[in-house]
Amino acid sequence: MFVYIMRRVLWSVPFLFAASLLAFAIIQLPPGDYVESYAARLEADGQQVDEVRIIALRDRFGLDRPFIVQYWKWISGIFQGDFGLSFQWQQPVSELIGDRMFLSVILATSTLLFTWAIALPIGVYSAVKQYSVGDYVFSIIGFIGLATPNFLVALILMYVGVVVFGTNVTGLFSPEYANASWSWGKFIDLLKHLIIPVAIIGTSATASLIRIMRANLLDELFKPYVTTARAKGLSEFKAIIKYPVRIALNPFASTIAWVFPQIISGSTIVAVVLSLPTVDPLMLDALLSQDMYLAGAFILLLSVMSIVGMIVSDIVLALIDPRIRYR
Repeated sequence: MFVYIMRRVLWSVPFLFAASLLAFAIIQLPPGDYVESYAARLEADGQQVDEVRIIALRDRFGLDRPFIVQYWKWISGIFQGDFGLSFQWQQPVSELIGDRMFLSVILATSTLLFTWAIALPIGVYSAVKQYSVGDYVFSIIGFIGLATPNFLVALILMYVGVVVFGTNVTGLFSPEYANASWSWGKFIDLLKHLIIPVAIIGTSATASLIRIMRANLLDELFKPYVTTARAKGLSEFKAIIKYPVRIALNPFASTIAWVFPQIISGSTIVAVVLSLPTVDPLMLDALLSQDMYLAGAFILLLSVMSIVGMIVSDIVLALIDPRIRYR
């Protein structure tokens, strides 16, 4: 097991290098650069931008240098903990991301726990009680959850909150805690505001995992080893939970691989609609404005999170399912 983990970690090194090179190339693929986008915004506001100022800005940001020079400056700075300076915000990228990353991690973790806590018992129940009234009810709810976009659910809840209850459901903090330092009161306020975005973001994932859990468990329930377990005197609960449910848990372990990158980009549209102070709107803004170092940092973090998520997912799968354990 140790050899397997070390091999996966070592293989991730060249993948990370390739991902960093690809990320830096992707953010430079669109025509133009940040200076041209900046000049276009100024002209749209009625301001004149002369060619001398554009040349000065491009020289200041190093955009007139060759691709490999810009890449080396960026990647060498990352090894020293410096992700560069955001052109648009004129702040270090690490500070901009760090301010929002904590909230993104809390939101993604809460959504994952919410999804597992609901999908696991309902999926088991739907498989054990196949074609029952409860199975049909949960199936209908699940199909609705899969068919409804998250941002539409967010808009509906915003409308209901304002019109029916007279309350604002956007953001993660009340106005009095938005800029306050961390305290027990601010933490409790965060937990209260997490309920709606977690429910919205976790709706489709929960519905999907319920169907997957139901299908996988149905494949296992009628296999000979389950019949043998019943014949040896195991109670129905133990015969189901101890063996087939454990094997059917594989999809839950597999979801870890996409949970990690979702910390960065898992709820961009919902975050914009609900005005959540996470990294998702910042990443979208960086890509639209071609803020090179900020956008590159996000794409690189997505790659790192994906690789780390796959490693963790493979390790968990090997632990819970002996059939796929690496030898």
